[in-house]
Parts: sequence; C-alpha cells; structure tokens
Amino acid sequence: MEIIKGGVTAAKGFEAASTAAGIKYQDRTDMALIYSKVPCETAGTFTTNLVKAAPVKWDKQVVDSGKKSQAVIVNSGIANACTGAEGFGYCRETAEAAAEHLSVDAEGVLIGSTGVIGKQLPIDKVKAGIGALAGKKKDSLEKGTEAAKAIMTTDTCEKEIAVTIQAGAKTVTIGGMAKGSGMIHPNMCTMLAFITTDAAITKEALQKALSEDVADTYNMISVDGDTSTNDTALVLANGMAENLTIEYGTKDYEEFKRALHVVNEYLAKKIAGDGEGATALFEAKVIGADTKEQAKVLAKAVVCSNLTKAAIAGHDANWGRILCAMGYSGAEFDPEKVDLFFESKAGKIQIIENGVAVDYSEEEATAILSESEVTAIADIKLGEETAAAWGCDLTHGYIDINADYRS
Repeated sequence: MEIIKGGVTAAKGFEAASTAAGIKYQDRTDMALIYSKVPCETAGTFTTNLVKAAPVKWDKQVVDSGKKSQAVIVNSGIANACTGAEGFGYCRETAEAAAEHLSVDAEGVLIGSTGVIGKQLPIDKVKAGIGALAGKKKDSLEKGTEAAKAIMTTDTCEKEIAVTIQAGAKTVTIGGMAKGSGMIHPNMCTMLAFITTDAAITKEALQKALSEDVADTYNMISVDGDTSTNDTALVLANGMAENLTIEYGTKDYEEFKRALHVVNEYLAKKIAGDGEGATALFEAKVIGADTKEQAKVLAKAVVCSNLTKAAIAGHDANWGRILCAMGYSGAEFDPEKVDLFFESKAGKIQIIENGVAVDYSEEEATAILSESEVTAIADIKLGEETAAAWGCDLTHGYIDINADYRS
C-alpha cells in the first residue's frame, strides 16, 4: 500500500469541479461535483439521527436500490434538513439537472448538503451551479482539491487523501475527501465523506467494507457530542482498474478493506483535529483491555469529556478528568490498576501508576500537552485489546463560531 498525492480524482476515470453558486457564501466556492466516466457500484452509511436531512433520505434510497451512479452533487451553506416535502423535491430537481447537464441517469445521482438547518435551498442557484460544474470538470488532482475546498463550512482546511494497492496484477487507487468541523459525533460515519475507487468490486463487498470500517474510524471521533442530521459517507467504484472483481471474504477484499481503512482513518482524524475553535487533535488510546468494545467505550468517553477537552486546551495534565470520564463510560475496569501516559512529539510522560499520581514534572507535562497533536494512553491491564478515539480541545473559539452560526 502506498499513500499518494490527491483525492477524489486520483482514481482512474473520476473527474471533479467546484463553483461559486452563491447559495449562502458570497466570497467562496460552495458547490462541488464528483463525476465518473462510467457508472459505479455504490455503498453508503448514513446518520442514525431520527431527524434526517433530505439528501440523506435521497442517497439512502439510491444506494439501497442498487442503481449505479456516475455523479455526486454537493453544496455547502445550507443543509436541506428539516425542509419537508419541498426539500426532498429539490433533491429530485438537483438530480434531474445533473442528468441533463452530464447525460447520466437521474435515479443514480447522489447528493450531499451541509450548512444551516431549516432553510430551503435556492434551487435556481443550485441548478445554475450544476451547469457551471459540468463545464469545469476535469480529472486533474487540482480539481479534486478544489472540490474538497468547496464543501467546507467552518472547516479551516480541505481534507483529502489517496492510496494505491495491488489487486492481482493491477494497481487499484482509492481517493477521498471529507468535510467536518462542528456538529461532529457520528454514529455511522462522518459529517460528509466521499470516496472514489477504480477497483472492480461487487456491491456486496463494497458495502460490507464501508459498514465494517466506520465503527473503527468515523464512529470513533467527536468534536462536540452532536450527531448531525446530514452525516453521509459514500463510496463509488467504477472498475476502471480492470482488476479481477473483488468479492467479499477474499484476500483482495482484505487488502482493499485495509486501504479503505487508511483513507477513512486519515479523514476522520483530520475532521477531529479541525474541530471548531480547536488548536489540537486529541487522541485517547486504551490498551490492555479485555475486549475491543470495552476499549472503544473507554476511549470514546475520554475524547467526549468537555472537562478533559478544556484541560487539553489549557495544556493542563489534569489526569483526574480522564479517569473520571472512564469511570462513567459504562465499561467495567479496576481504577486502581490504571496507568496513564501523555505523549506528543515533545515526548512521553507517565502521570499515574495503578490509579495513583506518580512524581512527574508539571513543566514537562505542559510542554508535551502544548503540541498540535496530543495522545493520552490508558493501560487498564486486563487483556490484549486496544482502541483509539479522536477529538480535539475545547476553546472559546467553539462558542464564537456557534453563537451566531445561523445568522
């Protein structure tokens, strides 16, 4: 496996574009297109929030139908959530406009929206944007990056990655882009993630690979504890690598799934580290667990703790907050056996041993916690299982962004 430059246009046969449609923002691009030269098998995972945005309902319908897709249309600024029949109707109008401009099947067009909840899309601007996107699409890496920038809302940077693997005698590429900064507490995937691959793979294998992997990637991040109405992760596979078709359970499937995991984990961590107002990516790693599920529950509780997140923001080795979060997680462990360490590129330091503070340097701990990526490692000494979760620090910037987000 090799990490290469690029995103959604790295795989063969995929093109992308961006445009400024003026949906909400007046000073930036706000619509993106992902297009495949040939129809793709699709897979998707979606928010478990009972309040589901119109594009989530539309995309689930497309994925479940088994229809192949050639195009994804994404807008930022307005989420098209809590918009009733009118909002769902705009999804159909968006798909029909894409079909007209791109000569694709409207029933297979996938749609993503992110932004303010409760406002109706200015559909005329969306349709005009689709026409502009169709005229700009190309397969260059730069077009993929531009598309990743166009789906940002409060994000401070674009998020994209691409990897290659060997499937038999053929090179297969997987590329992806994502957005997410606030309202991040997925229980299926992330805010928005779009992944492309030129692999020939069955729909069953593609869906299983995605569904199995989100549990250890997107579901293990949290910025603010709010599960979005729009969470969507989509994978499109066009088969243009011309490898022997990958089937579930085979050696090639396991290699494909490992590569997909690299893409998903990278995008998940980029989202967590780019949390609204954040200054640091915060990783919680639990080792020595009896079961994988126990480790995951404990790690997720730590990154979700507002008190812990505030301590990370203050570069304060307040280990009691971490042990407290583990204690109310619901997972069983012995607090008097826990060892805790902090680690970053500035070094590693042990804070507690067997549940009691050791004689450590506060100055050294502060230096370690002052880096842009910080890890807390908890050894609970019960077994061999491990898990990691990712979040960010909590600063005044989060309130500044969200106090007037709608207006």
